[in-house]
Amino acid sequence: MASINKVILIGNLGKDPEVRHLEGGVAVARFPLATSETFKDKNGDRQERTEWHNIVVWRGLAEVAEKYVRKGQSVYIEGRIRTNSYQDKDGIQRYSTEIVADNMTMLGRPEGGNSQNGGNYGNEPSAASVNTTNGNTGQSKGGNTRSATYEEEPDDLPF
Repeated sequence: MASINKVILIGNLGKDPEVRHLEGGVAVARFPLATSETFKDKNGDRQERTEWHNIVVWRGLAEVAEKYVRKGQSVYIEGRIRTNSYQDKDGIQRYSTEIVADNMTMLGRPEGGNSQNGGNYGNEPSAASVNTTNGNTGQSKGGNTRSATYEEEPDDLPF
């Protein structure tokens, strides 16, 4: 029987990615990602629970993270769960769980737009202001240019 190890997360970076370059120039970036849920407890009070995920990205994706992703920014992550085991300094067996990302999509700018490079992430539009176009013509289907914003929901959701 086949098995599936697939994770999809949308959350905010807890800190800037830490990037290392291994032998042969292979880049690896690590960063914490926070996902939050809100619910009402048994007394009817609104509660929020935040889960922290350790994200690992490799090669080109790590280089993109290094250049364009900063603390507070929202990202969409697809990947798989990997658990590592090691012995700590006292000889106790420990485990760490991380998400090895195969796909990362930047969803917006860091809160407040502040970063080490002055909030400039190049000319990439945020996911909230992407114009949908058709091929090389620069025209969208039907001749209208459509901008998806946070205020409006898209007509067709990908899931």
